[in-house]
Order: sequence, then structure tokens, then C-alpha cells
Amino acid sequence: MAIAERDCVLHSWSVQSDWDAPTVVGGRGARLHLADGREILDLSSLAECSNLGHQHPRLVEAIRAQAERLCFVTNAWGAEPRAQLAQALLERSGFAGGRVYFTLGGADANENAVKIARQASRRPRGAVIARDRSYHGASHMAMALSGDSRTRDQVDPAAFNIHHVPPPYAYRCPFGSTDADTCGERAAQAVADGIDGLGPEHVAAVIMEPNAGTNGIVAPDNYWPALRRHTAQREVLLIADEVMSAFGRCGEWFAWQRHGEAGRPDLMTLAKGLTGAALPLGAVVLSAQVAARIEHEMLYTGLTYCGHPLACAAGLAALAAYAEDDLIARSRRLGVELLAQLQRLQARHAVIGDVRGGHGLFAVIELVADRATRAMPAPWPQSPPALRALVDAAMAEGVSLAIRGNLILLAPPLVIAEDELADALAVIDRLLSRFFPA
Repeated sequence: MAIAERDCVLHSWSVQSDWDAPTVVGGRGARLHLADGREILDLSSLAECSNLGHQHPRLVEAIRAQAERLCFVTNAWGAEPRAQLAQALLERSGFAGGRVYFTLGGADANENAVKIARQASRRPRGAVIARDRSYHGASHMAMALSGDSRTRDQVDPAAFNIHHVPPPYAYRCPFGSTDADTCGERAAQAVADGIDGLGPEHVAAVIMEPNAGTNGIVAPDNYWPALRRHTAQREVLLIADEVMSAFGRCGEWFAWQRHGEAGRPDLMTLAKGLTGAALPLGAVVLSAQVAARIEHEMLYTGLTYCGHPLACAAGLAALAAYAEDDLIARSRRLGVELLAQLQRLQARHAVIGDVRGGHGLFAVIELVADRATRAMPAPWPQSPPALRALVDAAMAEGVSLAIRGNLILLAPPLVIAEDELADALAVIDRLLSRFFPA
């Protein structure tokens, strides 16, 4: 007799006794196919990673073709798809003369970015500044980088010489501002003050998410350029955690590109959409200046499967699909429409305190108990029972939603049909009326 998955697998971010999810057996486009015969419209790209939808034929074919040629060779040997993908990433990002270090995913990309930044800055134990209400992964180092209340009692950021500053959360500005621009300025200044307080000569890097993330914060437009300016003036390396925000999610190849050269980081980390989630792969992209600093030094890092040929082949196919199907521009266009639709929902439902995002196919609905006071319906990061019931009801109607605390995070695959997106928003509209009546 077969053992049920819930009885033999440890599932991440779950209470094991409570886990009881349906089994996915296939997919196509923005839809998942379940073992019980149902089709589910995926409004979160699973974990904001299936940017190209499910079972994209270009990815499937690239993996099959690479498997027939070469499944695996270690990083000590060359592999054609690895070199080709690194070159493509440097070209897309404009990091001419830089280098790419491949990892297995986002958490180890962030850990290695910090390691590389410390080596390049000649500060092997130098301080790193991150922010509250952030997420950089679930390994110990990545948890220390994250400003995540769920895991704070499991790791001591100070032991890793990591320091946190308040976030650019304009709707609930921790600096007391009532307008987005002022909040963005003060949040960037808090990073500058943090560097100055520690002494720039003791700070190796600042790591921040430029846009989309499970924290649900979308920074004001002036924040990232100000952050870049402050770090550059102090000669502190800036790491852009683009694990969730890259590859069209926020309407650009990389979210920082919305600000042009004024937003260019020194390093950036990638994963998720890098392969459309078809295979696990992450990357750290280094500017030419950072790469030059370590060119003649030993790099003490690496895991057996870093730069796996199958994963790199999937990455090359993913980049081709984004470009040839014009999905970056499509995401930007649909993101504007998505935000406008959510603003109309906000006008109809008093429970919606704020909607934000919309630079691409990423948007946040923030629910409140009282719009005037902005009181949360449950203490962060708990989700109110009515919201959990709404998610269950949406699933029963064939729509999968992602939530975090009092937030609904919308991040559908970039290939979602416009009528599918409209239908899903209609379901949300109807269920908000049902579970959060005026």
C-alpha cells in the first residue's frame, strides 16, 4: 500500500500535521492539472517563480535535448550552456566585463553574494545592512539577512554581523511620513545613517529587494536611486536581491532597470524565473569592477551542482522565451491594467486599505479592519480567518491565491490569458463581498 505524501515528506513552511494539499500531475500555461481531475488557475506563479507558466514547451524541449548530450559535469569542467547563459545574463543586465557565479537557488545566491562582497571589499567579516520586513531565504545566513519575524528566534543576525533598518513601507511608514516620496527618502537615509554609524570602512555591503517580494512592500519610486546614491558615495557595495523581481515580474528584465543607470547595483542575485522554475538554478551577477577585485584570488565557495548543465540549458531557453514572446513588455502592459482593476476593487470594498505594485504582473492587496485607522485584521504575520476562508473558497472555484498575513499577493504567470486574469479578479471581487461584507 502506497504511503500518502503527507505521511512521508517534510514540507517547508508548514505544520506537518496540517499539510493536506492536492497533488499536481501536470499543467499548461497559467493552469495546474490536479490528480483529481480539476484545473486550477495559478495566480501566484506558485512561489513567484513559474513566470513562463507550467510545462512551457520551449523549456521541456531544451531540457530533453541537453539531457541527450550531457546531463552533468562539475563546475571544475566547462559546459557550453553554462558559458552561454552567463554571457546572456551579462548582456541583458549590461554588466559588460562582469562575471556570473551559478548557485542552486535564491538563498545560496544571497549567501554567496555576501561572501563575494566581503572578499571584494577586503572586509571578510564586514557588516551587512539589510532591512526589516524582507526575505532572502531560509538557510541560516539567509534567515539572518531576512527581516522576517517568523524566523527571528531561530537565528541571531548580530552573530553574522548583519544589521537591519526600517523598510520603505509607505502605507505604514515607520518614519511617520504621510506621503510616499518622503517615506522613500527617509528609508534610504536610514541606510546611509546605518553605514555612517558603523563606519563605512567596516561595512561590506547593503542587500535589498528592489521590488516584488513576499514581504508585500513596494518601495516608493525614489527609494532605489537614493539607496544607490548613498551606498556609492560611501563606497559600500549594493546587492540587489532580484530572486522574485526579475525576468519580467516587475515589467523589466531586472527590476532595478526601471531606474536606468541611477539604479544599477554592484551585484545582483537571481533564481526562480531564471529557468521559469523548470529546474533549480540561481546566480550572482557581478559588475566588472567587483569581478576585477577577486580575479586573482581563490574563491572559497561552491556546491557540487553549481552551474548544472541541465539547469543552464533551461535558463537559456527561458531567456529566449521571454525575449521572443515579448513577455517583458506584456507584463508591463498587463501590470498597469491589473493595478487599475484593483483600484476599482478598492473603491467597492472597504476592507481593502491599499493596493500597490503594477509595474509588471505583481500587485498587492492589503486588507484592513478599519480603513481610517489602517488597523490590521490580525497581528502580523497572522492571516485573519476570513482571509483563509476566502482562499479556500477561491480554490473551490478553481483559482489559487497566495496570501501573507493580511496581504493577497498577485503574481500570475506572464503568459496568463487576459480573460483568465479578468475571471480571477471577478472571483476575488465576489469573494471579498462574501467574506468581508461592508
